[in-house]
Amino acid sequence: MKKSFAVEKTDIEWKAQLSPEAYKVLRENGTEFPYSGEYDKHFEKGSYRCAACKTPLFESQHKYNSGCGWPAFDTAIPGAILYVEDHSHGMRRVETRCAQCDSHLGHIFEDGPKDTTGERYCINSVCLEFVAEKTTK
Repeated sequence: MKKSFAVEKTDIEWKAQLSPEAYKVLRENGTEFPYSGEYDKHFEKGSYRCAACKTPLFESQHKYNSGCGWPAFDTAIPGAILYVEDHSHGMRRVETRCAQCDSHLGHIFEDGPKDTTGERYCINSVCLEFVAEKTTK
């Protein structure tokens, strides 16, 4: 039985909404080139949401420079991520997917900062949209 998601679209609808690169990564489980993404070295205060369905995924205080070439976070917003075993490319990894639209985001590894969670959410920039923190005066 196929799992249903809060946000479901046809491939035609996703292709109309997303850039070709975003479609390849989000909907076809692709990977952007390391160090090429907009958010790899981005450390402004705010939050990161799914580029496909706009669901909040990560907060900026959990982002760190892992040196891996992709945005890295040590914690996700609770309930925002699905975790799926991934045996592609002869490896055993855990894939991260948006819990609302089932879009591929990246992978999670256990080589993150030991002083926090020890986790490294390695996420493709093209899968994210940044929302700056609103400042009050």
